[in-house]
Amino acid sequence: MKLGVLSADRPLVWMLPLIAMLVAFTIIPLFYNIWLSFHEYAPFKRRLEFVGWENWRLLFSDVRMWEALWTTMFYFGVVLTVELVLGMAIALLLDAEEFGFGVLRTVLTMTLVVPPAIVGMMFLLIEDPEFGVLTFVLDSLGILDKSTPILATGSTALWGVMLADIWQWTPFMVLIFLAGLRSLPPEPYEAAMLDGASPVMTFRRITLPLMSKVIAVAVLIRGIDVFRMFDYVFVMTSGGPGTSTYTLSLYSWQQTFSFIKWGYGATLSLFTLVIILVIANLFIWLAKVRW
Repeated sequence: MKLGVLSADRPLVWMLPLIAMLVAFTIIPLFYNIWLSFHEYAPFKRRLEFVGWENWRLLFSDVRMWEALWTTMFYFGVVLTVELVLGMAIALLLDAEEFGFGVLRTVLTMTLVVPPAIVGMMFLLIEDPEFGVLTFVLDSLGILDKSTPILATGSTALWGVMLADIWQWTPFMVLIFLAGLRSLPPEPYEAAMLDGASPVMTFRRITLPLMSKVIAVAVLIRGIDVFRMFDYVFVMTSGGPGTSTYTLSLYSWQQTFSFIKWGYGATLSLFTLVIILVIANLFIWLAKVRW
């Protein structure tokens, strides 16, 4: 009884651990990053020096940064579109109570528990020019010769990385869409069946409108994750060949830890955060998502 009174009268007490974690792992690092973006590490002096807006001026004049932004946007658009379409198609196929479908839905979750770095290593072997399974299949079909290694060719390297991402995270979209499909009311479908509507017309006029909010939330969550992608590129290509697979996250990491430009690395990460916030809020406004 006393516990109930305490929770009703003083909810802040129960929220303190969550607030402490939010402050320690989000608020403080964010403000430290903002402070760091106005400083730069001087290796010979071994200290941070105030540089004002120099890092931000460098950001907008950095050609390499704009190339990394374009690569990130291209990666973002292609991966998110493919995962959305494939996820919906597979969810529609698995939205049944046929024998074995429950096992298939369970198997889908297995890719989600594998660390992205391990998936990157797997696809390094799959796309290996000498003994990779994918290379062998493409060579047999006459699509890509073995003399053109997927991850070592500028025109194909990014596609090879995107394939790993799509393989691992399409099941995430499938599971969300399956949950949405299972929650749809049966009455509109019964009415459509009586009216003689085709499966395509039923999907366009009933399923998509009813699933719009579920799709919007799935795209929002997955889109934020895709935009800050780092693991696959770092493991599979390290940004190469040349700079063909450089993303903003990888470029920020390189500037921070390889070139010891802590201030500029912080500026790049903040710039990435601003882009994500703008895109996410614009999408929320357009999709009319309500939390």
